[in-house]
Amino acid sequence: MREVRIHDTLSGELRALDPRDPPRVGIYVCGPTVYGRIHVGNARPYVVFSLLKRFLEHEGYETTLVENITDVNDKIYDAARESHVPSAELAREMTAAYVADTDALGLGRPDDEPKATETLGPIVALIETLIEGGHAYEADGDVLFRVGSFEGYGKLSNRPLEEMQQGEGDDAAQHKESPQDFALWKARKEREDTAWDSPWGEGRPGWHIECSAMAERILGVDFEIHGGGSDLVFPHHENEIAQTEAARGKPLARLWMHNGMVEMDSEKMAKSVGNTRLLHGALEEFGRDAFVMWMVGSHYRKPVSYTEETMEDAARAVARLREVARRLDPDAPPVAELDALAERFFDRLADDFNTPAARGVLFDWVAEANRRLDNGERLGPGRLREMLHALGLETVLERADEEAPEEIERLAAEREAARAARDFERADRLRDEIAERGWEVRDTAAGARLVRRA
Repeated sequence: MREVRIHDTLSGELRALDPRDPPRVGIYVCGPTVYGRIHVGNARPYVVFSLLKRFLEHEGYETTLVENITDVNDKIYDAARESHVPSAELAREMTAAYVADTDALGLGRPDDEPKATETLGPIVALIETLIEGGHAYEADGDVLFRVGSFEGYGKLSNRPLEEMQQGEGDDAAQHKESPQDFALWKARKEREDTAWDSPWGEGRPGWHIECSAMAERILGVDFEIHGGGSDLVFPHHENEIAQTEAARGKPLARLWMHNGMVEMDSEKMAKSVGNTRLLHGALEEFGRDAFVMWMVGSHYRKPVSYTEETMEDAARAVARLREVARRLDPDAPPVAELDALAERFFDRLADDFNTPAARGVLFDWVAEANRRLDNGERLGPGRLREMLHALGLETVLERADEEAPEEIERLAAEREAARAARDFERADRLRDEIAERGWEVRDTAAGARLVRRA
């Protein structure tokens, strides 16, 4: 078992993974607010932490991945009103869409996907504990966290207190003891079509308390890794830390791990900016293999640019893998020099989950394998599948020898006939139709060849 080190946002340092109850590791990731179809940027934490779980399991850790779904929120109320549907109905519909869209990534599901509306008992109990300890106060049906009662507030984001604007609007401003106080429970407003009973009247939980309660209910406190996008450092994760430590006297998590943003047109991809690319559309256009290859090509902490060029580069990388996979003999014995590259591959992942460095080692393996194959050596896959699984790319091997369906073969034959008749316009149309169905026609000296697109 390697020593796994991860950059901890709280300390600003690379820290060794130190399980509370080895070899068990708990990971909690803040998931989507389900008011619309998710975009490519929303998918990054899903991919990063799904793959982190795979790597930790490879290293022998018993890993539990929890990713919540926020199904009650101002954004859901607003989107439901615009669509003239009940907010609960919109949340159910968008939750189903989110599951379908992330299923298409082919990375499996988290071990637990709690919903805020199904965790109201633990949420209310946690708020009551904060009130009893003097860390929260009720005001006209709202309950607010008293930021001044928690000495460590701001230690995650390292911001001066006066710059910490909660971004909650002005609904409760007149009730706040301090402008930095934030909502734990929100009294029902006239424009909101759903609410729940509580000791403070009808209302619903604030966003931040939901995650503290859901994480604790499933993983306890002082679990190993809390993850999410870097845009959640403040206020969301700052507030989670304050709530849980104030209530329990223990840290919520040992490591805080944040992924960088996806950028499009040099700006963070966001619905508010209007520069989004929906996940299901990207997968339909480029395929899941190319999408995952693109994701692992950048370090999780860095921003990553989504462009047609970067996606096409990823598709070409997948094609290189698929080509070498077709040349391998599954019955050939392993080669020590190639297996040694696999050890280097996993060493790179152990060093702050450096997927681009690991990907580089993977293609060192491909280059060496091709050199040996070109020299007539009989070569097996060795530990290739092991490496591909860690990057979510095992489907490259599974699909390397996939045969085209009869309908695709028929279209390819028609294209060959059109080319023979010098009807190049029809041949191009048929090639495009084949591509739309997920296959590529490659013209070789031995004739046309059908290859599954990345």
